[in-house]
Amino acid sequence: MEKRWVATINLETLQIKSDPSFKFKCLQCASCCINLEIPLRDEDITRIEDLGFNAWEFVDYEKMFYRGDKFLGYGLKKRPFDDGCVFLRENGKCKIYSKRPLACKLYPFILIKHGLVIEVYVKEDPFCKGINHPDGEHIDLDFVMRYFGEVISEYRQKMGISNHQNKPANLII
Repeated sequence: MEKRWVATINLETLQIKSDPSFKFKCLQCASCCINLEIPLRDEDITRIEDLGFNAWEFVDYEKMFYRGDKFLGYGLKKRPFDDGCVFLRENGKCKIYSKRPLACKLYPFILIKHGLVIEVYVKEDPFCKGINHPDGEHIDLDFVMRYFGEVISEYRQKMGISNHQNKPANLII
């Protein structure tokens, strides 16, 4: 997997440094729903179960994700006939889009926290045509909050940073 740095976000000030040449636009092509292995956090499983699904319907207990020796979670099941996600409809749309796993929300980005900053990298998968798309957006505060707002809010809360402190007046987090 090739990845490259595209931005750094200061969790305290919400200041962003980004690669001005990088742009992204999700084309909603569902290629990631077929080509990726998705790790599930406990929070993802609970959120999906709250929709009425049983974990046995969507958790692949044989697929496990680790970072070093730390167990991160199990994988999301794939359909046997085309390797697509079990929640991918025939029309290419997600059955659980508003409650989809965090890994799905973040793709193609990888966030790495170092103290008070989050480094943002992009996975340069050849099947993702939204990376550097001509109609794509540059990474600014609006982009960051739409794509990474849940993670940023969680980190700020864990660090004792008020979600109202140091934020622009028009920003909702």
